[in-house]
Amino acid sequence: MSYRILTDSCCDFTKERYEELGLVALPLSVTFRGGTYPDRNDGSLKTLYDGLRAGEVATTSAVNPQQWEDAMMPLLEGGEDVLVLAFSSGLSTTYQSAVIAAEELKERYPDRKILVVDSLCASLGQGLLAFHAAKKRDAGMPMEALARWLEENRLHLCHWFTVNDLMYLKRGGRISAATAVMGTMLSIKPILHVDNEGHLVSVGKVRGRKASIQALAEKVGELARGYDNPVMFISHGDCPEDAQYLADLLKQRYGVKEVYINYVGAVIGSHSGPGTLALFFLGDHR
Repeated sequence: MSYRILTDSCCDFTKERYEELGLVALPLSVTFRGGTYPDRNDGSLKTLYDGLRAGEVATTSAVNPQQWEDAMMPLLEGGEDVLVLAFSSGLSTTYQSAVIAAEELKERYPDRKILVVDSLCASLGQGLLAFHAAKKRDAGMPMEALARWLEENRLHLCHWFTVNDLMYLKRGGRISAATAVMGTMLSIKPILHVDNEGHLVSVGKVRGRKASIQALAEKVGELARGYDNPVMFISHGDCPEDAQYLADLLKQRYGVKEVYINYVGAVIGSHSGPGTLALFFLGDHR
């Protein structure tokens, strides 16, 4: 029986990348400059990041149950089963909305299968998990086996990132105002990751942007030994030069063959801010 993989825009892929991987992605929403728009990863992000730098504020909202139902129903009616890989429940209600929609539709389509997996991932971390899921689906893995693989391996999806401006973390309640002001004065850059519950956690700090980027690369040496990483992912908040510097470090130090680089999308970027730089790979633990 055939099945489709549904996910959401917090994978931070371009429209073309979703199509290439055969993924159906539902957009979260962003409210910015008086309008509400579907989350997207395209040239319009430059405008968002410029606005954030100028002190403008963007707010976001999750995919709701009705949106999930509307996306699932045509597939179920067409005889396909559905596997949903959703944005971390630690950061959004998008996953819970998918669960609600699935329970409703299971009663209406008893002959179809609907499985919902909490990725516990964010940005291109969720994207990398979706990438592996698409490859395994294409290789013939049954839907139930793929769901088990995702649940068994999602905590091996390492998320390591840094930010250039601590004030965005302060606005999001991640650090205190005093820490943000002092850190900014001293050019302190935090090293953060996504923990096993899918929350953002600060785990270290270094002085200077270059040192923070090098610290991200060092995590590969600490955690990725013994894991097959044919490709690693990097997302950035409108700092492509820093992303390329990190990619070059990965290739020089560890012989990484391919590095996929893309923007942090509008939803996540609205909270993490310009200058965010994140690295994603498979490893021993988060």
